[in-house]
Amino acid sequence: MDICVTTLLRDKGFKVTPQRLAIYSALAATKAHPSAEMIYNELQPVYPTMSLATVYKTIEILKELNLVQVLNVGEDSFRYDADTTNHPHIRCMGCGRVDDLYGVDSSEFIKQVSSQTDYTLQGQQFYFYGMCPRCQKQTAAVS
Repeated sequence: MDICVTTLLRDKGFKVTPQRLAIYSALAATKAHPSAEMIYNELQPVYPTMSLATVYKTIEILKELNLVQVLNVGEDSFRYDADTTNHPHIRCMGCGRVDDLYGVDSSEFIKQVSSQTDYTLQGQQFYFYGMCPRCQKQTAAVS
């Protein structure tokens, strides 16, 4: 994984730094869809001199290299996903957890949007909102 990232960074003229590799590795190793602040807080003990700006700059580079996708799930900050396949996400309105959704076929909806708008679609992102099972149980226990 890091060899591919290393090669891509070098081929596109970017410096390969331990911090950049660590940021990508942190994203690739989680399904939590972290924000830049979450990544920064996770890596701070290992890289105490790394700044939050470094995290943001690295994420922009990774986005440019198509190694991460940016998620806007209705929060104050963006979330990031190293799984760049086209898939929807669902966010818990209770705890803020964001999960991947696989096996949802949106192809008919996409065709409908394209035919009704005459746009040549270049991509889409779907976000769903609800309450995760844990928050449902907590809400039920309080009631």
